[in-house]
Amino acid sequence: MSRHDVTGREAVERALEAAGAPREIRTFDTPVPSAAAAAEQLGCEVGAIANSLVFTAGEEAEPVLVLASGAHRVDPRRLATHLGVAKRRVKRADPDTVLRTTGQHVGGVAPVGHPAPLRCFVDVALTAHPTVWAGAGDEHSMFPTTGEELVALTGGTLLEVAAD
Repeated sequence: MSRHDVTGREAVERALEAAGAPREIRTFDTPVPSAAAAAEQLGCEVGAIANSLVFTAGEEAEPVLVLASGAHRVDPRRLATHLGVAKRRVKRADPDTVLRTTGQHVGGVAPVGHPAPLRCFVDVALTAHPTVWAGAGDEHSMFPTTGEELVALTGGTLLEVAAD
């Protein structure tokens, strides 16, 4: 087995345990950096994959975490409206910003286990699935949860994130 980013995974394990929600994290032999790849490995609908996406918002470029169903693309206008900022002030974070704010690399970002809490929005669509799979800190690992539990774990807000 090759060496994976155990730091990110260990941070996720500690965060889940501290929240009283320990999980068996599933590890894959091949990377699952996208919702489609993860759904194929897990044998589930792509909509049951929670993509952890970091955006920057506002004049200060505040990092914001969006947990989006793998079946959706986040509409920056919806996010901007909810945050009360101009649409042009909401952008996908670059890989360096993602790593700096989450401690995890793009393709393996988890909803938890970050150096500091991030403002978080959870796609309402995730609550329609009895089991949701989220990244576990590296591109080889995921853990099972629910949409409601993601809200509780992250202190997030349910939001329709997809375009109409």
